[in-house]
Amino acid sequence: MPKDTVEPHSETQTIETDFCVIGAGAGGVAVAMTAAAFGQRVVLIEKHKMGGDGLNYGSIPTNALLAAAKRAQDMRTASPFGVRGVEPLIDHAAVNRHVTDVIARIAPNTTVERFGGMGIQVISAAAKFLNPTTVAAGEYRISARRFVIATGSSPIIPPIPGLADVPYFTNETIFDNNAPIPHLIVIGAGTTGIELAQAHRRLGSRVTVIDSAHALGDEDPELAVVLLTQLAAEGIVFREGIRIARISGTVGNIVVEIAGDGETERIEGTAILVAAGRKANVADLGLDSARIKIAGNAIKVNEGLMTTNKRVYAIGDASGGPRFAHVAAEQADVVLRRSLFRQSAKPAGRSAPRVVFTEPPFACVGLSEAEASTKYGRINVLRWPYHENDRAQIERKTEGHIKVVTTKRGRILGAAIVGAEAGEIIQMWSLAISQCLNIKAMTRWISPYPTFSEISKMAANRYFATLPSNPFLRKVIALLAKLG
Repeated sequence: MPKDTVEPHSETQTIETDFCVIGAGAGGVAVAMTAAAFGQRVVLIEKHKMGGDGLNYGSIPTNALLAAAKRAQDMRTASPFGVRGVEPLIDHAAVNRHVTDVIARIAPNTTVERFGGMGIQVISAAAKFLNPTTVAAGEYRISARRFVIATGSSPIIPPIPGLADVPYFTNETIFDNNAPIPHLIVIGAGTTGIELAQAHRRLGSRVTVIDSAHALGDEDPELAVVLLTQLAAEGIVFREGIRIARISGTVGNIVVEIAGDGETERIEGTAILVAAGRKANVADLGLDSARIKIAGNAIKVNEGLMTTNKRVYAIGDASGGPRFAHVAAEQADVVLRRSLFRQSAKPAGRSAPRVVFTEPPFACVGLSEAEASTKYGRINVLRWPYHENDRAQIERKTEGHIKVVTTKRGRILGAAIVGAEAGEIIQMWSLAISQCLNIKAMTRWISPYPTFSEISKMAANRYFATLPSNPFLRKVIALLAKLG
């Protein structure tokens, strides 16, 4: 066991501390490190892997797999550049080593030894509240001024007849695979399902995605359809609005029976990936003993992320918010500002950007057109297509567009982008919304040429598109012209 891990003893030991953080994912790590930097005594409890879901099973391995898949696709699609396209030879074991190597290279940022060097006491055990002010972890009893629950989430396994009797992957096991998958059936067409579907398709698998509703159903359909059309063009088959009646089979031979429009159909594959959503990891925390209430399948928190126990905060997936590492880190900042500096900080909520890291990527922040219309009534919707961008023409990545929503007076309410570098471009819109900027501010900066980011400025300029035909403005210009 690493030297900085608190080892269990035969006798119960009591620890008194300023912060007790339960969970060493993105949010918990951010709380622990920052609190320690400000001189607070910190205990960090983690029962599984340091770094949490994002490092071990989430965005890091997913994007590493997508990066490998992109290289394969680049080889297939090089011909328009004058480079002969070829079908790549995929070494699945080597791809798996790439993914695990990426995790290994990032993992030192969240090791027990590193936290020990910061003065953070790490306990490798499961945590459970004994009462509102005490947590048990292994042979230790921890009393703290503040507790932060950052326990993340786990895959939801839907109650599909037969699923429990067949082998299947989740995002927590798919990255252990190092062999080809001839035909992958993905259950769930949300972000995780879509990303892993494209990665496996580009690495040589046939892929069928099944969802009882619509693919990317929580996103703006105008932009989502651009991405889904591209994925379909790559050969991914989508079966939406259907019910799975039963699953059967053995390793390498899976049969999914689907029902829709009064008919039953069999889909035969070689492996299943269950990506049907996630649930907060809160079941075994002893929340009743701590007088902490649950709302739905997550911990109930107020606008400041405080639970019904005033000593305890909950952040990230545990609090039921958007399930992204950067959201958990931002919520950690809110907790620290409220607990250390007594500031009335609040989480960003819809102002936090979210990205689907496919090709083309899909990114959005703030309110959608439908949400803005419901809340504000009259709004402006500004668009600019990628095919009108010179960089997009150079790179032959002309699919997609940007869409910006403002109030009638121009305050930026939301932005969504589907197209090349969307995850990078969305950041300036995230800043604009966080600072309550007017769309005019997005026209008053110089964009390097030729870059993808120019689409932001061009979309913003659309706000003034009707000005040249405004009769009053034309009269003013005419008058100024007469004055010399």
